[in-house]
Amino acid sequence: MKLRLKSVIAIIIGSAIMGFGINAFNIPNNLAEGGITGISILLKLLFPVIDQGLVFFVLNIPLFILGWKVLGRTSFIYTIMGTVSLSLFLSLFEGLYPMPMEDRLLASLFAGVAVGIGLGIIFRYDGTTGGVDIIARLLQKYMGISMGRTLFFGDMLVIAASLVYLNLESAMYTLVAVFIAARVIDFFQDGAYAGKALTIISNHADDIAKQILELGRGVTLLAGIGAFSGEEKKVIYVVVSRNEVMRYKSIVQGIDPHAFVIVNDVHEVLGEGFTLDENKQPLRE
Repeated sequence: MKLRLKSVIAIIIGSAIMGFGINAFNIPNNLAEGGITGISILLKLLFPVIDQGLVFFVLNIPLFILGWKVLGRTSFIYTIMGTVSLSLFLSLFEGLYPMPMEDRLLASLFAGVAVGIGLGIIFRYDGTTGGVDIIARLLQKYMGISMGRTLFFGDMLVIAASLVYLNLESAMYTLVAVFIAARVIDFFQDGAYAGKALTIISNHADDIAKQILELGRGVTLLAGIGAFSGEEKKVIYVVVSRNEVMRYKSIVQGIDPHAFVIVNDVHEVLGEGFTLDENKQPLRE
């Protein structure tokens, strides 16, 4: 078992952001949340004297057994760290910086972004905060279902149950917050740096590839055969940043106006040419 210091720090930071967001936006604006966190918030709203962080930790204890058997030792340790950290920050930030807002929609947006950033950072570095997070990680691992989507549908069940205490309007604003959080989580899971992949089919592939190389981007040439003509063709594959797409499309059109160009979204790019430098700018190949 080898714990990474970067993951430990990220889990603590993510837990702090989430704990702050819940205490600053959810509770003061009567917004619930999903999963075990949502249950602890409801109990806090029903019984203000209880310690939300302690309740959150106690409710997670039964799920630790599942995490131990399925996630493996390292992931389980990260889960314990995330759960304990979030419990501590929920207690630490309780009543410290409440931000009640007249605009409930604005409050739900801030609540969703805060929770999404916090959980996104935790998930990005292989941690969880227990509860539904464990189930979400299992579904992602074995079924390929995104964690944000699993959390969203799991949260809907808890929010529906929250109607016992909350009115319909509060529940609807909570759904907005949960949806925003799910989208932010998926953003962190897919990667902060996104780009575009260009697949170019042309009779002038060598000339296009040479021009792209001169501008500092790497190019891969794939072997292709036209199904109708049976003619062998070179297929260019290149990944560029979003703001470079028009430049490279113009290059292709300038060399071969009849070229066939496909542009696809790339949600995460790793490797030379897309590594971030100290100033958080993509390095060129």
